[in-house]
Amino acid sequence: MKASEARLGGGVTLLLFLFIFLPLAAVLINVIFPGLFFGQLQFGGFKLIGEIFHRPLWAKSLQNSLILAIGTAVLGTIIGGVLATIRARWHFAAAALLDVAAWLLLIAPSFMIAQGWVLFASADGLVNQWLGWTWVTSFIFQPAGLVFVMALSKFPLAYLAILAATEWNVSQFGHAARLNGAKPFTVWRTIELPLSKPSYLAGLTLVFMDTIGDFGLPAALATVYKFPTLTYSIYSAIYQSPVRFDMAGVLAFYLVALLTIAMGLLVFALRRSRFDFLNARAVKSVKSKPRHSWLYNAAVGVFLLICLGIPIGTSAIVSLLKRTGGGLGWDNLTLAHYRELLLGAAGDHRLLVYAEGLYHSLSIAAAAAVFSMLIGFCAAYVLSFTESRFKSALQLFSIVSLAVPGVVLGIGYIFIWNQKWLEPIGLHLYGTPYLLVIAGIAGAIPYAVRVQLGAFGNLSGTMLKAAAIQGAGLFDRMRHIIVPLVRQSLLLATLASFGTSIFDLALSSMLKPANYSLMPLVIDRAFEFSRYGYATAATVVSCLIVVLIIVVLQQVGRWLFRWLDQNRV
Repeated sequence: MKASEARLGGGVTLLLFLFIFLPLAAVLINVIFPGLFFGQLQFGGFKLIGEIFHRPLWAKSLQNSLILAIGTAVLGTIIGGVLATIRARWHFAAAALLDVAAWLLLIAPSFMIAQGWVLFASADGLVNQWLGWTWVTSFIFQPAGLVFVMALSKFPLAYLAILAATEWNVSQFGHAARLNGAKPFTVWRTIELPLSKPSYLAGLTLVFMDTIGDFGLPAALATVYKFPTLTYSIYSAIYQSPVRFDMAGVLAFYLVALLTIAMGLLVFALRRSRFDFLNARAVKSVKSKPRHSWLYNAAVGVFLLICLGIPIGTSAIVSLLKRTGGGLGWDNLTLAHYRELLLGAAGDHRLLVYAEGLYHSLSIAAAAAVFSMLIGFCAAYVLSFTESRFKSALQLFSIVSLAVPGVVLGIGYIFIWNQKWLEPIGLHLYGTPYLLVIAGIAGAIPYAVRVQLGAFGNLSGTMLKAAAIQGAGLFDRMRHIIVPLVRQSLLLATLASFGTSIFDLALSSMLKPANYSLMPLVIDRAFEFSRYGYATAATVVSCLIVVLIIVVLQQVGRWLFRWLDQNRV
């Protein structure tokens, strides 16, 4: 049994090393040995790292990324903390909508959210054309405005982290404070907030890491506002002439360094504090109905209208307008953008670019979802039920994968897989769809592992030991014991991986083969060339198709599981 588990642990660890850690290491090595991955072995020292303080674009990219990430982390955590506190304490009609909105924003690609804000707030956007509010443009297209927009899309990370910490109620501490004359706000500030410090720190760190590695917002803003960040400058360095691998490597080094510092500060802060306040008197939190529930419903409704209604609603409206500035009248409504998207331009009967891109994206995402689910299943099994010596490395790689931005992973894949010596053995994957599948797997593995670890945590290892004593092999134990018990989590892991893979703009931009169409690139290119109607129509259709596929597969899975239960011998 130990030999088979050791082989499984070693195989999964090797895959995660190849897919995640090796590309990351290649980016860092390239800073010290520039040209190493292109046949030029030379020691460049550490002087290239210091060049960021002498080159204006590099320095500005670092500065903008820090401003955006720190501001978004603080504001997003405040928003998430307030909403999580309200959601945990009070029961009102609109409370459930907060959870739905949080998951929608978490799954929705940031470049689509950012495009909606650009169409709403730009100088020729809806807010100026319809309402004449010029102050919105001046507010949004500045660093503070970008922090505001980003916080409205990233707060779910803090909201979900803080909300999870409110599951248990330790009100005896608050009651003791109230008996000594403390006001409700004082109780929250001096007792409840300090006890929730780990969840706030986790939310702050998650928002910071997700923001500083985001590529979608800078890509959408590039058409109307110059705001270079580390991720967008890395992308620009790869796709300018001549290619600047030195610039991309240095900026990627600083991006990884900032992410490492953020995770290190979180671990340091948590280890220096004690938060073991849960005891036998802790009970499940019970929500009460607020005195003025209509006020809570109205406040949540307005908030959701801003964070979801503006970007998504604007895209939907623009997709139906002949002219963006023509107003919302019957004479300005049209389905021409959808007709062009689905049927092509008049007289053009060639294979449609969007249809081809959608097919490619769906195929790549489906393959990445299946393989990431299988790898995640094996990784979760090793971490939960074995004593493999690879557990520490496997845990490290799965955590590191959460913090590696797509743009860093993309440049690492270029370094690793664009090697001439790989051609004779058939592994020169750069410029092929296979590398996109591998990149999709690497991006989806964190979600697949986390979803399945939650389900595996509810299982007892004694069943597996008993089966092993009876002679059941590793594959038999997985097939007959684990899979029937965690099949729902396998389906959820597959669907989550599928949803996160299909809209990855950074990896699609950096790794796509020549003359190969992908759905996120079709939308981004149309937006870049001011074809807003076509871009928004493609956004609406793509999201509807993906949601429909996920819903149908989830329902089919439920029917299949029910049928298996009814016909089990």
